[in-house]
Amino acid sequence: MSQKRRSVADEPHLVVRSAVSDHVDGQEIAEHRHDWHQLVYVRSGLMTVRTPAGAWLAPPAWAVWVPARARHSIRFTGRSALRTLYLRPGVGGYGECRALAVSSLLRELIVRATDVGMLDERVVAEAAMAAVIVTELPVDTRGVDVPGAEPPAAPTSSQAARYGDGPSAFTLPEPESPLMTKVAAMLDAGATLAAIAHRVELGVRTLERRFHDETGMTPGRWRRQRMLLRGLERIAEGATVAAASEVAGYESPSAYVAAFRTTFGTTPGTYFL
Repeated sequence: MSQKRRSVADEPHLVVRSAVSDHVDGQEIAEHRHDWHQLVYVRSGLMTVRTPAGAWLAPPAWAVWVPARARHSIRFTGRSALRTLYLRPGVGGYGECRALAVSSLLRELIVRATDVGMLDERVVAEAAMAAVIVTELPVDTRGVDVPGAEPPAAPTSSQAARYGDGPSAFTLPEPESPLMTKVAAMLDAGATLAAIAHRVELGVRTLERRFHDETGMTPGRWRRQRMLLRGLERIAEGATVAAASEVAGYESPSAYVAAFRTTFGTTPGTYFL
């Protein structure tokens, strides 16, 4: 459908903007930031949103929330159809990046909003659409900028402030310190926890505690999440589940699928079949 022409006079009344673009496998959008919140969604393919704090993956049926002014880049795996909404600060959302499950209603609202182009609070139907979009965001009061929202409980560590009880699905948080960043690289390379502890001259329990304090995950869970997501990236590229399970370090496709289902609640093929 054709989009309405907007003028400078309309700017103060816009509550949602949108953007549509298609991307090929391996294409990247360099690090940047926006003055508005961003709800990033792909109708097909897979995207990885990276910030200094970590990485958030989103296959179809998931999206990534990027708060206003947060620096981020986006990488696409497989042919990806990007549909992005920009929400004016103050209308709702989260204070940190999050991977979000997209309901069927929210999916249709995203598509409809991108068809319209921009939503104007003076137009009853468009204001209602914007309100329902915010309502359809998964309930989570951590960092929400909705007036009157209850503040989060006091965190026990820097990452607790960022993640609450732990990182959300399709999230791979980055450690904050150079030492734990080095540990993450060794975990990614397949080193055992005992070998890593020896290398960085820490006890295993101390290493586990410090890594958890910075990422919200144990080293074992972080590595498992990384490998599961690596396998998902291969499937998005067109690889078989058998090939993905090998890349992820599992002895069989069934073992990989079972581990993926335990972690994410569904099978990896659900998103790309």
